[in-house]
Amino acid sequence: MSAIKVKSLINSWETSRFELYNTRICDLPIRIAGSPIEPFIKKLYGELEHKKLKFRPQFYLSDSWGCPNQVPVMGIPFYLSDHRLARIEAEQTGEIEDARMIMMLMRHETGHAINYAYRLWEYPGWSDIFGTFTKRYHDSFNPNPYSKQFVKHLITFHYGRNYAQKHPDDDFAETFAVWLTPRSVWRIKYRYWPAMNKLKYVDELMKQIRKKNPVCRGGELLNPVEEMTILVADHYGEKGKHLREAAMGYVDDTLKDIFPDLKSRNMVDADELIHNHRRELKERTIRWSGLDEDEVDSILNKLENRASFLGLKLKLSERSEKLKELTALCTSFALNFIYTGRLNG
Repeated sequence: MSAIKVKSLINSWETSRFELYNTRICDLPIRIAGSPIEPFIKKLYGELEHKKLKFRPQFYLSDSWGCPNQVPVMGIPFYLSDHRLARIEAEQTGEIEDARMIMMLMRHETGHAINYAYRLWEYPGWSDIFGTFTKRYHDSFNPNPYSKQFVKHLITFHYGRNYAQKHPDDDFAETFAVWLTPRSVWRIKYRYWPAMNKLKYVDELMKQIRKKNPVCRGGELLNPVEEMTILVADHYGEKGKHLREAAMGYVDDTLKDIFPDLKSRNMVDADELIHNHRRELKERTIRWSGLDEDEVDSILNKLENRASFLGLKLKLSERSEKLKELTALCTSFALNFIYTGRLNG
């Protein structure tokens, strides 16, 4: 049972959360491919295919939803690419997008993306229907909740389903989203609304561009995760120090003490040192601590994985010295677990 306890301690949510809080966003091992958000992208592509549209928006991970100004690429919040990060988002903000909201947001942002990709605001009739595209953008606006000039799609905290009234660009994006949504029955739902003219315009416009290639494909991205050098904790304004006590399997600080960030021409990876001398480290730790093989394996797995993630290195000339320090560290962790039920001191 104790081996299970060690694994549970090492893989506990409290430990994983503290590790994530102390990681720069740009260093998070996240990507869209294979992530929880990928099935939603495939579903969106299926909806576009159903409408016989050639256009497929591209995606990148960012700090929020949105397309950069006139760039047909959609930013997705980075926390949606990892279940653990999504859990942190929910803890910090009290909410997380569910499947329905994710698709609503994707359809809305696709409306922006297709507008930018084909520069649709320059097409005849666009300004007459939606207004001036270059109108000044304001974060706050005063919607008329009873207006039937606009479709109602995206649910927002401050404005209910009146987001289409924010700006002509958003009016188009919301109208497109309603048009794209499967089984939205927009021809029935809006048949007595003036907003029907907008939906019919979008329907005709999509027929015009259906088989055309975009005239704009890329541009400068806004806050891609690769450029976000702040810690996850700082992103949320959360120093996370009060979480340290519960992170009983946190080993990063100790590993960084053994393998400080040095500049040298002859450097080797710390995780390889652990991997290559694993048998020796395990035998000595078992002998001096009394833990069994499975328990020590769990500790060594933790050290090797975190050393790899942190990119820790050592001078080639220091291998023997660092191996001794690792042996002492493993034994210390093992004894800490025996007497305190935690790895770190």
